[in-house]
Amino acid sequence: MSSEVFKKICDARERLRGQAHVTPVVSSRTLNQMVGAEVFFKCENLQRIGAFKFRGAYNAISQLTPEQKKRGVVTFSSGNHAQAVALSCKMFGIHASVVMPRTAPASKRAATAGYGAEVVLYDGDTKTREKLASDLQSKHGYTMVPPFDDLNVIAGQGTATAELIEEVKSLDYLLAPCGGGGLLSGTAVAAKHLAPDCKVIGIEPIGADDANRSFYSKTLQRVEKPQTIADGVRTPSLGNHTFKLILENVDAMHTVSEEAIKEAVRFLFYRMKLVVEPSGALGLAAILSNAVKVQGRVGIILSGGNVDGDVMRDILAA
Repeated sequence: MSSEVFKKICDARERLRGQAHVTPVVSSRTLNQMVGAEVFFKCENLQRIGAFKFRGAYNAISQLTPEQKKRGVVTFSSGNHAQAVALSCKMFGIHASVVMPRTAPASKRAATAGYGAEVVLYDGDTKTREKLASDLQSKHGYTMVPPFDDLNVIAGQGTATAELIEEVKSLDYLLAPCGGGGLLSGTAVAAKHLAPDCKVIGIEPIGADDANRSFYSKTLQRVEKPQTIADGVRTPSLGNHTFKLILENVDAMHTVSEEAIKEAVRFLFYRMKLVVEPSGALGLAAILSNAVKVQGRVGIILSGGNVDGDVMRDILAA
C-alpha cells in the first residue's frame, strides 16, 4: 500500500500546485546549539487555514465527481480538518456540513462557519461524531471526507514532507505529531521514498497515547476522551489505513508531557516568533524534553497554528 500512497502523494503535489502554500522551512541557531543537531521546521502553521489539513482536504475534495459535488460533503473534526473542508468546499462551490464538538476551540468553530460551512455541534456524552456524521450522510446523500483515514487525505498530507525534503535535501530524523495518523502516515511514506535512511518518529501527548501503544503492541488501541491541551490530537484511535501505514513506515513512537508541550509552544513564540498550537509543537517538545535524542539533520513538522487566545495567554504566562 505504501507504493500506492506515494504515487498519490506525487499526484497530490500537482493538484495542490497554486492552491496550497509551499510553506517556509526555518531554523534556530539557538535551538541547534541546545540540542546538538541541525533542526529544520516545516511551518504548516502558515498554511492556508493555519494547518496542514488544507492539503488533504483539498486533494480529496478536488477529486469528487460532479454528482458528488452537487450533493455536498460531510465530515467530523475538532477544528483544523473542519476549516480545511469548509474552505475547500467554498473554493469548489460545494455545500459542507461539519460535525464539531461543543468543546472545540471557539476560533476553529468560528473560522469553519466563516468559510461558509454548516456547523453541527454535538455533545460527546450523548452521541459520537462519527455516528452523527454518518446519519447526516445517509439523510442527505453527502460524500464523507474523513479527517484522516482516507488515502487521498493521507496523500495530501504527505506533500508537506515532499516539499521539506526537496528543500533541505537530506534528513537523519523526521518528527511529526500523531492524532488519527493522517499526517504521520503521509509523512512517513513520503520520507521513506525520498530519504530512505531518515528515521521517522511519531509524537503523542502522554494523555493521548493510543498510537504509541498500538505501534508497540501491533494491535489497534483506543483512548476514550483523551486528556491533553493538544486538542488537534484528541482522536481516540488510529484508522485502519493509518495504522497499517504507520506500522510499515514509522521507525518509533514517543510521548511527551503536558508541560513539555507548553514549553515548546513558549520556545517557538518567544525565541522564533512563531505562533504554533500545542498539537503542532509536539515534535519540538520531544527533543527539548529529551524524550527523543537526535543528531545530524532533523526535520520537524509544525502542523498548525490555530490556538485560542486564552489558551495561548495561559501558556505564555507560565
